[in-house]
Amino acid sequence: MSDASLPLTTLPTRILVTGSSGYLGAALVARLRRDGLQVIGVDPLPAATTAVVGSICDRALIAEVLRRHEIQAIVHTAALHKPHIALHPEAAFAAVNVEGTRNLLAAAVAPGSTVDRFVFTSTTSLMISAAIRAGRAGGAARAAWIDEDFAPLQPRNIYGVTKLAAERLCHEFHAEHGLPIVILRTSRFFPEADDMAHTIVQSDTNTKTNEYLFRRVSRADVVESHVVALARAPALGCETFLVSAPTPFVAADCEELIVDAPAVVARYYPHYCELYARRGWTMFDSIDRVYVSRRAAVVLGFTPRIDFAARLAALAAGDEAEP
Repeated sequence: MSDASLPLTTLPTRILVTGSSGYLGAALVARLRRDGLQVIGVDPLPAATTAVVGSICDRALIAEVLRRHEIQAIVHTAALHKPHIALHPEAAFAAVNVEGTRNLLAAAVAPGSTVDRFVFTSTTSLMISAAIRAGRAGGAARAAWIDEDFAPLQPRNIYGVTKLAAERLCHEFHAEHGLPIVILRTSRFFPEADDMAHTIVQSDTNTKTNEYLFRRVSRADVVESHVVALARAPALGCETFLVSAPTPFVAADCEELIVDAPAVVARYYPHYCELYARRGWTMFDSIDRVYVSRRAAVVLGFTPRIDFAARLAALAAGDEAEP
């Protein structure tokens, strides 16, 4: 939710949403339309939330859509994602994630354009190197404490590499043209099962609930972060925010998190053990990273509503379903 009141008049009325048939894009289109805004969805796949079936790689199409609908804002959620790595060549990631982003930015700043803000859906994945991913098994002495200032950025796969390149394009276009741009590095919110080794012994719901401690956020909260970013973009210039459920941890916990995560969690939430035991659930033995989203709360004015405490409250009420 937002930490400040955002009247509808602060939002543009004609918005282009890319990736509008996807898991995030479709939910975002529905949310914006609920407020009576004119939303044009663009996606290669047809859907009720997609008005234009086509690709962001088609520069002429994008230019025509912006002109015809007098688009005031672009929310760019479209991308090839990590699960697509096994299905598409690296050239496809470069075409969609990098050149597609360039096409949208170029159209937004072209003569006659009515676009006055741009929101880009990025990912925390670009912040995770192979060494961080290896965690305790790779000899890490502490969990990585990750906020917007975390460096160096060493993405471990083509997905992260191309999303980082797209972010850099956003900064370049802002510097050259002054286009207000908000970059949202979202943590995990997708419905697919985790691909980490611990999922062999844990249910998908158990795994995702654990992740709200350090690297997960609900789709509803991701949607709302984009709405707030749309409203605030003109006042922010060019800013990057990490969007993840608020963590209970502090940086001093990182050494223990890597070797005995259950003990750390039990200090903050003593009752979690009983709630988990009833279901035969377990906590991760080791936590290799902690995403810190405080800057989004302070500067953007947005704090996700769903965190680990909220998930525990739902479990206590008998509701295991992820929000």
